[in-house]
Amino acid sequence: MPLIALGLNHLTAPVSLREQVAFDAAVAPEALGDLTRQPGVEEAMILSTCNRTELYCSVAEGFETVPGQWLTRQHRLTPQRLDEFLYRHDEQDAVRHMFRVATGLDSMVLGEPQILGQVKEAYQQARSAQSLRAPMERLLQHTFAVAKRVRTDTRIGAHTVSVAYTAVRLAEQVFTDLRQACVLLIGAGETIELAARHLADKNVRRLIVANRTLENAQELAGRYAGYAIALADLPRHLAEADIVITSTASRQPVVTRTMVADAIAARRRRPMFMVDIAVPRDIEPEVAALDDVYLYGIDDLKQVIDENRRSRELAAREADAIIDLQVERYMSWRRALNLRNPAVDLRQAAEAQRDEVLAKAQAMLAKGRPAEEALAFLANTLTNKLLHTPSARLRDAAMAGDLDLLHAAGRLYGLDPDDDLSA
Repeated sequence: MPLIALGLNHLTAPVSLREQVAFDAAVAPEALGDLTRQPGVEEAMILSTCNRTELYCSVAEGFETVPGQWLTRQHRLTPQRLDEFLYRHDEQDAVRHMFRVATGLDSMVLGEPQILGQVKEAYQQARSAQSLRAPMERLLQHTFAVAKRVRTDTRIGAHTVSVAYTAVRLAEQVFTDLRQACVLLIGAGETIELAARHLADKNVRRLIVANRTLENAQELAGRYAGYAIALADLPRHLAEADIVITSTASRQPVVTRTMVADAIAARRRRPMFMVDIAVPRDIEPEVAALDDVYLYGIDDLKQVIDENRRSRELAAREADAIIDLQVERYMSWRRALNLRNPAVDLRQAAEAQRDEVLAKAQAMLAKGRPAEEALAFLANTLTNKLLHTPSARLRDAAMAGDLDLLHAAGRLYGLDPDDDLSA
């Protein structure tokens, strides 16, 4: 049952395509159910973040292309539109890819810790959808252990720069003193909370949090001395913001060109700095054409992030060495699943011999033979049947001088290793 990892990410596909193939949490369970109903698909997990959409699947032999075909249909894309951006890893390469993703080695920000939480969320979605069996369940547990070990044994997480921090740092380059800036955060998830924490450390003049659910905005804003608004009130407050950072799960833009144009006019042409780190995008791309607006998307952050990447490359090499070892350990376990277990065969053969001898002993009793005679027959005959073949093999090994087999038999039957089995 081959294991494959199929997907696209920030290295292979533009954000315009990544947002088309993204799965939000609301549709993931239904999508998983549909995927596992496809011919040959035995197990599945969907990992969808702002930088990647990936399918991890165990499939029957000959059905390796089914997940990719499903992904194309699911998002109503043509193979020509999608295939050139997709990558596929098989078997141990798929295991290695999952380990590298979970440890942050495949992230835009090398070693960033958020991705592990996103993998765990994808795992819980798959468990809830009952789309996992023993092989992938074991793989995910192994993945979490590997990620923990990499963070413990290497410095991959030292001075890690998150996407949220990168957005704040970029804003700081535009507004030298953030203490004079009003910042509008749109969303209330983990990325926005990280941004709020970094902004609070910079002592921004004013912090506004907008979210579709006002209570969530109020909770987040309250932790960082900010002001909360409902998403519906965004047009009335947008002009107040010098800096806008947005990361929601909306399938449609929440900030339109018209809204920003009106805000710039109300600001009397004072510039506005905007960072959209959502996929799908929260800000209409046409906003970038407006004068006095500086719009950065998730892919624009890469240059800033690359400056911080070099310091963690040595740790990444150490992490890859750990991963290579753990890949082989998992694959050894997986290969063992496909091996015929001789212990099962041995037990089945012994039980068949037992049933045969027991039937004969019961027949003796039925004919009036003494119970002692039937029990003696049962004990002696069963012992002879169970030991006949092993005894013959060991006698041949002794005659041939096959000490390896003799000592192996001693260990198998729990005999004293000091016994001279060849005597």
